[in-house]
Amino acid sequence: MQPTVMESFSGLYDFLTYFGASVVLLTLFCTVYLRVTPYPELALVKEGQTAPAISFGGAVLGFVLPLASAISQSLSLLDMALWALVALMVQVFVFLILRICFSGLVRDIGQNRIGSAIVVAVFSLATGILNAACMTW
Repeated sequence: MQPTVMESFSGLYDFLTYFGASVVLLTLFCTVYLRVTPYPELALVKEGQTAPAISFGGAVLGFVLPLASAISQSLSLLDMALWALVALMVQVFVFLILRICFSGLVRDIGQNRIGSAIVVAVFSLATGILNAACMTW
């Protein structure tokens, strides 16, 4: 027996609700992360620099991975949002720790040094993967 079109779209409201909330949370993450980093990623990317794009892209993916896990594992929209905020805090913490461990990190990324950007991206992604795995219960 094949489902009707209306049955197929029965979850559309929940999809739109979670997707909309996810876009808001991703925007919040980007806003917070861009304020925490002391160099202007978006301006540097517009100038054609690759390093800030790599480091910021890794941080975004490092946030989106646990966000996706929170969406699939959450009990409610509020539950998903709370775990997304945990993921946001973890990503900011990772950047701050990397900044302490690698004293020239900020300067290097601002000067378009790819190696430093890759370090940030890899640690952001690794942390995001671990964060997402820890959210599966």
